[in-house]
Amino acid sequence: MSSSPSRTVAIIGASYGGARVAHLLAQGLPERWRVVLIDRNSHMNHLYVLPRYSVLPGHEHKAFIPYKNVFLPPPAFDAPSTSSPPSPIDSSPHVFLHAAVTSLSEHSLVLDRAFPEHGVAESDRTLHFDFLVYALGSHLPAPINLWGPVADEDVEKADVLDVSRGTKEGGVAWLKRFQKRVERASSVLVVGGGALGIQFASDIAEIHPATRVTLLHSRARLLPRFDEGMHTEILSTLATLNVCTILGDRLDLSSLQQKRTQDGERVVRTQSGREIRAELVLLCTGQTPNTALLREAFPESVIPDGPDRGMARVRRTLQLAKPAPVDALPEIEEDPATRVAAEHVFAIGDAADAFGAVNAGHNAFFQGEVAARNVLRLVRRREGLAAASEDRTLERYAPGPPAIKVSLGLNKSVYQFQGVIGTKEQEPPDLDVHLIWRYYGYHVSREDLEADFEASAPADAK
Repeated sequence: MSSSPSRTVAIIGASYGGARVAHLLAQGLPERWRVVLIDRNSHMNHLYVLPRYSVLPGHEHKAFIPYKNVFLPPPAFDAPSTSSPPSPIDSSPHVFLHAAVTSLSEHSLVLDRAFPEHGVAESDRTLHFDFLVYALGSHLPAPINLWGPVADEDVEKADVLDVSRGTKEGGVAWLKRFQKRVERASSVLVVGGGALGIQFASDIAEIHPATRVTLLHSRARLLPRFDEGMHTEILSTLATLNVCTILGDRLDLSSLQQKRTQDGERVVRTQSGREIRAELVLLCTGQTPNTALLREAFPESVIPDGPDRGMARVRRTLQLAKPAPVDALPEIEEDPATRVAAEHVFAIGDAADAFGAVNAGHNAFFQGEVAARNVLRLVRRREGLAAASEDRTLERYAPGPPAIKVSLGLNKSVYQFQGVIGTKEQEPPDLDVHLIWRYYGYHVSREDLEADFEASAPADAK
C-alpha cells in the first residue's frame, strides 16, 4: 500500500476482544477508512491452552495462530477443512502491525518500529487515528508470561527470550523449556486457586504422578465468584489426583525472598506460619491491568486506588470515562458517577472496569462487539451516512452471568454456564484448540493441526 487512507481506526491488542473488533470493523467501515490492528506478538497467543502446553509436550505450535486472516469473513460452518484458507486480498486497506506501542496521546500513538508503507515514518514512528479501541488486557501471571523468565530461572539465563520475544519461535521454545523444568521438579507448590492454578496443579499431578503437588489458596473456596458446586467438584477431583489443597491461608511473600532450602527443596511460609516445602514454586496470582499507556494520555480515566486499581473507567457504551464532577447534577441513567472522557476512545477486555464482568476471553469478545458497533455508528454519523430513521443511540454493554470452563487433568473439565454446573469426562488433550483457530479465519480440524503447517510453508507465506 503506497499511501495511507484518510481515516484510521486503531486497535491496540489483537487477542480475543481486539481481534473481534478488527473483524467487525473490516466488514463494516465505509470507503476511505481502514483498520490498523497492533500487537507486540507476531501470532495470537491462545492463553487458555498455555498451562496445558507448558506441561504436556507435543502441542506447542498449536497455541500460536497467525494473524494474516483476521480481517477475512469467517469460513462457512460446513466449509471443507483446510489449513490453507484464501489469502487476504492485497488491495485491502486494513493492516496488522507487529509492533509495541511506546506512547499514546489523544489522537496518535508511537510504535517501536516504523512502517513507512502504512504511513508510520521512521522519523517519528507515529500513527494518527480517528478512533481507538484499547484492548491490551492485563499483565499475565509469571507461569504463562511468555515475555518473562521460564519458571524460576533468572532473567539473565533466559537467553532464548533475548532474540525471540513476541514471536512464535520464541513462544514454542519458552513452552518446551518450561516443560523440562516441570519434569525435573520432584515437588511443586502452586500458589493461587483461580482457574490458572487449578489447571496447573491438576495437569502436573496427572502428567507427572510421582511429583508431589500442593495448591495453596488464600480463600476458603476455590473460584469464589462461581457457585459452590464448582468448588466442590474441583476439590474432589484434586483429591483424586493426590493434590494437597490448602485453603484459607496466604503465602508470605517475604519467605520467597529469603530463598531458604532444605534437602534440595525451597521452604516457604504462609501467613499463618505453616511451612511448605517444594522444589518449584509457581505463582498463579495477580493480573495487573495493562493501562500504563492510557494513564499517560487520560490520567483521570484510570482508577488510582481500591480493589479496581489500574483499571480503565468506561461508560456502558465502553467509551473511555472519567469521574463526574462532585457538584454535577446526577444524570438519569445507569452510570451517573462518570462522564465520557473521550468520545473516540473505547476500552474493552481485562483492562476495562466493565461493570462486574469476569476477566475472560468470552467477555472481551462480547465487549468488542459492542465497541465495534458503536464505532461504526459514530463513523456513519461523521460521514453523513446515517439515515434519518436510524437509531443514533449508542449500544450499551451489560455483562452476562459468570461463565467458565476449567480443565481438571488431561481428560476432565468442569463448567458453569447460565447457572448450570456440569462436567465432561472425555476432553481431548489439546483442549479443542482448532476451534479458536477457526475464529481467526482458519477452518481446520484437530488433525490438520498435528503438523505445524507454518514450519513447512515458504517464508513469504507465513
